[in-house]
Amino acid sequence: MTNTVESLFDTGLERYKAGESADALIPVFKEICDRAPKSSAAWTCLAWLYLLDDKPNPALKAAQKAVKLNPQDPQARLNLAIAMLETGQKGLRQHVDAANQLMIVSPELREEIRSSIEDGFSRKPDWQSLAKVQTWLFEE
Repeated sequence: MTNTVESLFDTGLERYKAGESADALIPVFKEICDRAPKSSAAWTCLAWLYLLDDKPNPALKAAQKAVKLNPQDPQARLNLAIAMLETGQKGLRQHVDAANQLMIVSPELREEIRSSIEDGFSRKPDWQSLAKVQTWLFEE
């Protein structure tokens, strides 16, 4: 019996929260994206995992897809800004600004992003790009 996309996603998130490595989870989220190509949440997760695993080029592609599917997701915007920073792309500031606007409207989203950034640092302590984006989002 094959797992549903939802159960694969939930299991993948649980494994992530339990501390499983990004490289072990990338194939799980790639499968989810293959099976549900219009799931912005799956693309957002895949982009984050690629970023954690120092794979900025596939992260950029996944993050672009996530933002295209759901421009109102500040995490997708955050991932895209980080991936753009890590691949030397221009125009990332518009994504930081968009994420900021979304967080101003929703304190819940603001807290989600704050905890996502903390999680990123707990898994990748010297993450320079994340530190830059964090500064732009929370200290300007």
